[in-house]
Amino acid sequence: MAGLIRREDVDLVRERARIDEIVSAHVTLKPAGVGALVGLCPFHDERSPSFNVRPSVGRYHCFGCGEGGDVIEFVMKMDGLGFAEAVEYLAGKTGVQLRYEEGGSARPREEPGKRQRLLEAHRVAAEFYAEQLMGPEAAAARAFLAERSFDRSDAEHFGVGFAPKGWDSLQRHLQGRGFTQAELVASGLVSQGQRGIYDRFRGRVMWPIRDVTGAVIGFGARRLFEEDQGPKYLNTPETSLYKKSHVLYGIDLAKREIAKGKRVVVVEGYTDVMAAHLSGVTTAVATCGTAFGADHAKVVRRLLGDTTAGGGLQLKSGASLGGEIIFTFDGDAAGQKAAVRAFGEDQRFFAQTFVAVEPSGMDPCDLRMANGPEAVRALVDGRVPLFQFVVRSKLDEFDLDTAEGRVNALRAAAPIIAGIRDTALRPEYARLLAGWIGTDERAVVREIQRAASAPTLREAPATARPAGADADARPASGGLPQVPAPDPRDPVARDERLALVAVLQYPQHVPASFDDLGEDAFAVPAWRAVHTAIRAAGGVAAGRGVSAAQWVAAVLGQASETVAGLVTQLSVASLPEDRETAIAAFVEGVVRRVVDMGLMRRVADARSRLQRLDPSDTETYQAAFAELLAIEAERRTLRESA
Repeated sequence: MAGLIRREDVDLVRERARIDEIVSAHVTLKPAGVGALVGLCPFHDERSPSFNVRPSVGRYHCFGCGEGGDVIEFVMKMDGLGFAEAVEYLAGKTGVQLRYEEGGSARPREEPGKRQRLLEAHRVAAEFYAEQLMGPEAAAARAFLAERSFDRSDAEHFGVGFAPKGWDSLQRHLQGRGFTQAELVASGLVSQGQRGIYDRFRGRVMWPIRDVTGAVIGFGARRLFEEDQGPKYLNTPETSLYKKSHVLYGIDLAKREIAKGKRVVVVEGYTDVMAAHLSGVTTAVATCGTAFGADHAKVVRRLLGDTTAGGGLQLKSGASLGGEIIFTFDGDAAGQKAAVRAFGEDQRFFAQTFVAVEPSGMDPCDLRMANGPEAVRALVDGRVPLFQFVVRSKLDEFDLDTAEGRVNALRAAAPIIAGIRDTALRPEYARLLAGWIGTDERAVVREIQRAASAPTLREAPATARPAGADADARPASGGLPQVPAPDPRDPVARDERLALVAVLQYPQHVPASFDDLGEDAFAVPAWRAVHTAIRAAGGVAAGRGVSAAQWVAAVLGQASETVAGLVTQLSVASLPEDRETAIAAFVEGVVRRVVDMGLMRRVADARSRLQRLDPSDTETYQAAFAELLAIEAERRTLRESA
């Protein structure tokens, strides 16, 4: 069994793996000052971005939930990996050859961590299925695609393939590539029967399902032959890689356009995703054998950067200020039920939510075949607000020609409108509902107000920090710092915090006088603890000779467990100055203020000591007086140099 990965190799992986690139595969990051990026936290649900990344120091920190660390810790937490597996994953992406402690010999690349082995098995399987699509046995699969107006280049673009009918075709191929039976079972590519293992997918069209990084994590398969007694669509079972509630087919192809255009189109199947992309709707994704749920919503929100509080506002171009989520459903009863389920997830978005339903019941694939790509684009452009669609669908359940029908329709629709997150929209929908039902608007408003006051619609107490609150002052959880929280209203605490941010991020611009500060130079206990770690790491003099990431790592190495979280926070925090050309002057100024405050406290202490001394004790008194003069001279020199 292989030993520990060598420390120098871990450091090399940490150095080469750009944290902004790794995080961007999961979160849309935006500039937030010089050298800083910010986005929605992937570890908790939030509406305002508090997840900060600073590439130069290679660290991240969420000022909302307290999660923080380096690129290895991000992969561990994001993908549920152990330390060694996370290092091996990043080593594979950055081209680092890992060495292990057993006799200094390298462990073969054919034996990476379990996750990497499963990903590699899926990659090989995807290539195998794609190759089979061109073989004689796959005529039915090629006909299936051709009947839906997909050609060979389309199949190659989406990686579509064919699973042979044989019971062990893929199994033999993968075992020939060195994969064990245990690995094949764990991957979900084969199933375990009484007589051994056999291919899970046989005689089917195959779609590789990829995560946001583009790695194949599972497959979707469509039945082709009548003798196949299995379900029409069969997906990979739940595995360590594949969680259907988190997976969106096409997300790897759509993620950049989603982030760029602030729009995502949710369709219902693999061929619909293909048809939409080939029609120019390149933000289309689909769930995989399950309804669109809370975990899907989190994935979409992070890619949208869904943070705008006024998400329902409409721009002249037709795009929503906070972005758009557009659900496409069949026009039948099942499609309407799917829209109602999607409505349940609407409150998770600040982006405005729409639904696009083709009246004749055609899905995007059928629509493209019948009327061409422009029809698919027109379907999406003809979207209607999801609230409107859901309310109208609910009203269709009642006979509005009778008084009883109108009353019952109002009672059924009012809770839907009362549940609209954007309260500014409620009066408009009340007016529309009165017109749709044909009843008095005041009665509609009263019923909506009654529904809004019902306990089931009351919002849970807010958990977000108050506007303007200092994130560092918030009590941390999950093993984060337990030192007393600084008072955000205290100007001394603010100045000391800014100085430490500057020292950790820009040691090259910090005045040398900072290293002359004593252990009690910082008045705030939390910041004094960080300063102690900085001094133990060699002070800013040590930070000037290494990279920003190495400097922060050195300070973290000297920090206790309770202080390490504070160091990470400060190493990614933004400075008020957002101009690159002015950073040096700003850093020097803010650090000088703290040094000056420290000197002022020393002057006050020296004067107090002098006042307590007996002037008749000439030697002691003169020594104390000389010390006071020296400190005052040091302070004058500091101010003159500034």
